[in-house]
Amino acid sequence: MLIREERLKDYERTYLVVKKAFENLEHADGNEHNLVNALRKCDAFIPELSLVAEVDGQIVGHIMFTKAKVENNTVLVLAPLSVLPEYQKRGIGTALIKEGHGIAGELGYEYSIVLGSEKYYPRIGYLPAEKFGISPSFEVPSENFMAYRLKDDAPKICGTLKYAKEFGIE
Repeated sequence: MLIREERLKDYERTYLVVKKAFENLEHADGNEHNLVNALRKCDAFIPELSLVAEVDGQIVGHIMFTKAKVENNTVLVLAPLSVLPEYQKRGIGTALIKEGHGIAGELGYEYSIVLGSEKYYPRIGYLPAEKFGISPSFEVPSENFMAYRLKDDAPKICGTLKYAKEFGIE
């Protein structure tokens, strides 16, 4: 498996990977593939943190981290993470997250926030965001709104997460 930065020529394939990865999920809105396209065009987009996973030269997974705010602090939002259904449960998603975390830390970011499965993300080290003083701007169980400290010495930050407007979350 190869994990690398997504390129312009990958966008069409990535669109299909994201669409297929989310089409039958219970907690998906079915619009994640369009969200990826919208995020690529906004100020929150970080090209170095839009990664693809290739197996035998074919893109089978994608992850995107974009900028968000908690008060005056810039943090990252991990969304979406996509792996083709036939490639799931092989460690591809975990590998994408870990590679993204490494790059994000090198770029100077201190926190990654995710709204996701309380069974999946804690295995990688995500904890309820409230432990870091970070709260959502909407009602969600705390076990599904999580944060990961990208730097061991990152100070606790307190405030409400403000997503990029493309997420449609106020």
